[in-house]
Amino acid sequence: MALLSKFFVWWKGSTIGTDLFTRRNGERVGEDSFGNVYYRNADDTKRWVIYADLAEASAVTPDWHGWLHHTFELPPTEAPLKRWDWEIDAKMNMTGTDAAYRPPGSLLNTGDAAKPATKSYTAWTPE
Repeated sequence: MALLSKFFVWWKGSTIGTDLFTRRNGERVGEDSFGNVYYRNADDTKRWVIYADLAEASAVTPDWHGWLHHTFELPPTEAPLKRWDWEIDAKMNMTGTDAAYRPPGSLLNTGDAAKPATKSYTAWTPE
């Protein structure tokens, strides 16, 4: 079953074609905090990522995103970006999961944060 998923299931890691291309042409550059592994070819014209889990673009950290899109010449392993005090760690987009943000008043909000929305406006009524 694992071999079949390599042919047809591109969203759960890499396909067999990507694995073959990576083994033949890929030079491992580094790994990020999510466990994604980054590669480039010999002349650095192609750069790609093998996702640790789901193929989710929000799982690429900002520094690696810049390197993948040729914004930065050197990868974060060689020239890390300066981190500011106010920055928080990158995290995946949680939309559609149980960890998604649900504002007060949302029908999907349950638990302690489930409070009715306050009416902080006056509705317009036509004359």
